[in-house]
Amino acid sequence: WTTNAAPPAWPASSGLAVDDGGFVAVAATLQSVSHPFVFAAGDVAGVIDHPRPKSGVFAVRQGPPLEANLRRYLRGDRLVPYRPQRRALALVGTADGKAVASRGRFVATGRAVWWLKRAIDRRFIRRFSRLPSMDATGAVATAPGAPRDRAALEELSNAVMRCGGCGAKVGADVLASVLGDLDIAERPGIDLAAGDDAAVLRIPDGHVGVHSVDLFRSFIDDPFTFAAVAANHALGDVHAMGARPFAALAIVQLPYASEDKTESDLRQLMAGAVSVLTREGCTLVGGHTAEAAETAIGFAVTGHALASSLKRKDGARSGERLVLTKPLGTGVVLAADMRARARGPWVEACLDSMLASSAEAARVLVAHGTSAMTDVTGFGFLGHLVEMLQAGGVGATVELDRVPLLPGVEELVRAGVFSSMHERNLRLRRAVASGERFAGHPAYAVLFDPQTAGGLLASVPADRAASCIDALRAAGCDATDVGSVRAADAGEAAVDVV
Repeated sequence: WTTNAAPPAWPASSGLAVDDGGFVAVAATLQSVSHPFVFAAGDVAGVIDHPRPKSGVFAVRQGPPLEANLRRYLRGDRLVPYRPQRRALALVGTADGKAVASRGRFVATGRAVWWLKRAIDRRFIRRFSRLPSMDATGAVATAPGAPRDRAALEELSNAVMRCGGCGAKVGADVLASVLGDLDIAERPGIDLAAGDDAAVLRIPDGHVGVHSVDLFRSFIDDPFTFAAVAANHALGDVHAMGARPFAALAIVQLPYASEDKTESDLRQLMAGAVSVLTREGCTLVGGHTAEAAETAIGFAVTGHALASSLKRKDGARSGERLVLTKPLGTGVVLAADMRARARGPWVEACLDSMLASSAEAARVLVAHGTSAMTDVTGFGFLGHLVEMLQAGGVGATVELDRVPLLPGVEELVRAGVFSSMHERNLRLRRAVASGERFAGHPAYAVLFDPQTAGGLLASVPADRAASCIDALRAAGCDATDVGSVRAADAGEAAVDVV
């Protein structure tokens, strides 16, 4: 049995004009005939001037003219009509090791046609699965800081140079527009008087202040998500101390562009940041913006906690269990994504992990008597574990088969994909006893992987570890017991792996 292609229900219900078959009706320019700012191509579209069968050949060949017309539309240039070929070779598999080929009046069938179909399909897919790798310098097509649009280029051509210092600040009108649209909640203990150059914070009696700062250059093309991850990462240091974040200052760098694009990027960045800060009960109290070679954002976070309940790295005791609240591998996945070697679900799982808050995890760990706690970030799991062990004068045993990894990480590690900071973190191999025996184990390599917005690593009394893990998982954390704390002699390697 064979059936015609059928459209989904949404085109007709969206208000877009559709053809007699229910497909989005588009002109030869691939623009919707009813909404010219909407473009459609492939099987979902019906080209009114050039009706053709719903075939992959026609769909694929609409790609280049679609891309070109999108660019022309955004620049305000005249669009170029798409002119399809009159007929194409159709190949249909018959599920019995054979296929049918047709072109005009020509028809053929048999196993040879099936092998022809496979060869054509595989050659097409290879074009999108064997992409060029990023070079060792991370070079991009345009120079760092190059203007990103025609208006910016024209404006820049009339200036001698871009100034530094305060001359590189983002304009007051842009800032006022963006900040005016942010929903920043007023909280007790924070004075945000209009026009003041600094915020006034009042720390509750009996509490101590906890301060931390982090800054990232952009690693994804979505400003909202990038800023949300960066904010979540910055909050992690405060959560790792058992403290509550309540105020943050932002530092933002943006490449030079026309004012409307600068405002758009800044608006998305700050909206992403505030979405996370508000979720954590933390108020954005100010910051600074400036032009730079590439987009970057960072946060100076202030928190507070009772001095008696503050958590540090130096309290781990022999016999306690090591609890990790997030899987490892963000550095590997992000490196693979920059080299076009990461699958979409892997990147999505990585982003979900980086956006997951550590606030509830910290609360659960403190409630279960954790004696030492840190967050796993740039120095990797092993680097932060060694800091904890050295501070407490103890050692640890890490059970590699219990170390959780993000989806795709094992496959990428076996393919030799690592973060650029991985090699520097590998210098900590000297702290691992007999680590060379596990050199081929993917989890061993990922112990050195730098993490962005990684999880918390805590030392928990052995008799409370199981209930702590259960409570963490009930709170939505992907928590795991990854090893134990042991006594250590002076000069002994800090970590055993088994």
